[in-house]
Amino acid sequence: MNIPNLLTLARIVFIPLLVVLFYLPFKWSMLVAAALFALASVTDWLDGYLARRWDQSTPFGAFLDPVADKLMVAVALALLIERYDAMWLTLPALVIIGREIVISALREWMAEMGKRSSVAVSWIGKIKTTLQMVALLLLLASHPGTLIADLGVATLYAAAILTLWSMAQYLRAAWPHLSRSM
Repeated sequence: MNIPNLLTLARIVFIPLLVVLFYLPFKWSMLVAAALFALASVTDWLDGYLARRWDQSTPFGAFLDPVADKLMVAVALALLIERYDAMWLTLPALVIIGREIVISALREWMAEMGKRSSVAVSWIGKIKTTLQMVALLLLLASHPGTLIADLGVATLYAAAILTLWSMAQYLRAAWPHLSRSM
């Protein structure tokens, strides 16, 4: 167990705390939930940076990091779907969650074939992740109908568009391998 792996585990521990904070009936709870999500987002970047810098990458960390990220994002999106109770927020949320499931399965399948590098993270995926985290932070911190929430929704749509674009790139890269297996 090293510091990068502990940071990843902390993100998983943050998930039930995020849910509790989201539902607390206090004015400050939304801002604290958003701050916790922001902290989790920073640890997402920091654990990878430290693992590379200190040469502490482990198979456990390589497995757990994307799981922690996807869990945190999926839970935040589920909470926001409930808060907004509107198709216009549910649609991009489901696009993002669905893409994560498809790409996770694709990466696992490609790894079994020894071709995981064919579906490595792209720069579009990194921009998508950044927009997604900013959108979720804005949406967690604000009430529906406010300017901040509207900016969060617009950013979530931008992330959803990049989500589809990056998924198409991953599927295109994997298609030669997929088509041979059919």
